[in-house]
Formats: sequence, structure tokens, C-alpha cells
Amino acid sequence: MSDPAVVLDDLRGESEEVDRLVRDLSDERWAAPTPAAGWTIAHQVAHLTWTDRAALLAVTDAEGFGAEAEKALAAPESFVDDGAAEGAALSPAELLGRWRVGRERLWTALSAAPPGARFPWYGPPMSATSMATARLMETWAHGQDIADALGVVRAPTARLRHVAWIGLRARDYAYLVRGITPPAEPFRVELTGPDGDVWAYGPEDAAQRITGPALDFCLLVTQRVHRDDTALRAQGADAAHWLTIAQAFAGPAGTGRDPREP
Repeated sequence: MSDPAVVLDDLRGESEEVDRLVRDLSDERWAAPTPAAGWTIAHQVAHLTWTDRAALLAVTDAEGFGAEAEKALAAPESFVDDGAAEGAALSPAELLGRWRVGRERLWTALSAAPPGARFPWYGPPMSATSMATARLMETWAHGQDIADALGVVRAPTARLRHVAWIGLRARDYAYLVRGITPPAEPFRVELTGPDGDVWAYGPEDAAQRITGPALDFCLLVTQRVHRDDTALRAQGADAAHWLTIAQAFAGPAGTGRDPREP
């Protein structure tokens, strides 16, 4: 995932797909509840807008981002919900306009970032490519919540490779944010992509192994599905445990989703 142009193009594609889901909705539909407790479709788009703004600050104004990060540290359990609620109070037209302008400004800033530059974030500092990958992951995940609220089934694309990658890179973070020491040994992960090709990561002889559909893995690491509702298979106790706590996003430990009703 080292080519920033590829990631940026895929980020734009993912954003446009979510935009198509919401652009023709009535005001009433914008207020429809999503699987995230207390969040409507408007909250989902507001969160993307808010996070794009934070990312733009990180890329263009490190001092300004630092001030925003201090606010987050002062209210770690509520700052995400507060940002979403503020945006959701806008009219759908204004909110959608802000999201479109903000994500384009961020795309332009990331495209112009010098090679090797790193930017502050709520977790470790990020390169432009990593920042774009993180934005794609969040856009896809919140787009999934919107699709679920609308009863829409989205066809998975090869863009999921970026979501899977960041989920893998965040393996140790999922342990550390819960006060658990991560396993010392690497895992082998083999995911079947939407086109049937296998995305393989980690040493082939690793004792801890995970296999299954890339879509299920991406839904799990973004905590859009319960472990029991996936076709993922784990070999080894550490691999099995990771699948119960995996998260691809920074911030406090996520609570995940409940199992589906029988």
C-alpha cells in the first residue's frame, strides 16, 4: 500500500460511492437510524465531515490539530459523538456540501504532501499514504452503516485491500488499547478478495493463522459485525482471541456489534 496515488484514487472512489447513497435522500431518510446506537445517517456523514476536517488540520496546520487533539484528550469518551451530533444538526444539504468541500480539500492536501512527510494524529503520526488509507477505511465503514440503514447491499470491491491492510497493521494497537500485551509472534492471514484472489500477509509457517473472506475480515476489524457472524477461521488461541478484539481505528477500545438475531 505504498503508492499514494493509488490510495488517493481509491479514497475518492469510496467517497463517491457513499455520496451516491445519500445525495438523493429526503430529509426524513437522513434522520433514519443506523446500526450505530444513537446515530442517524446524518450522524454518519457528519462524522466523516468532522474527521476529514481534523485530518486536513493535521496535514496543513499541526499546531491547530494539536489544539483539537487536546479537546479529544479532555473528553475521550464523548468527543466523537459530540462532533457527529454537531454536524447532524445541520440541514442535509448544508451537511452534504460541507462533506464534499472538506473531503476534496483533504484530497488535494494529501496529494501535495512531500514524500516522507509525517503528520500528527490521535494515534501514531501518519504518512500521507497512511492518512489516506485511514480515511478510506472510515469512509467504507461508515458507508456500511448507511447502506445497512437503507437496506442496500453494496458489492465489495478491491478497495477492501486497504481496509484489510490497516486492520492488520493495527493488530497490536487492539491489544494495547485494552491494556493487554500483544503476542510476540506474527500471524499468517489469508483473505479471499472479491475477485477470488488470495491476499496473504505474514510468514507462511506461522502457527497462528486466520483465513476467510476479505469482506468478513474488513467488517470485523471495523467492528461492523460480530465475530460469530463471519466465515473467518482461526488457528491458534492467539489468533482466535485477536478476532474478538480487532479494531482498525484509533481511539478507545470499540464495543463491537451484537450477534445477529437467529
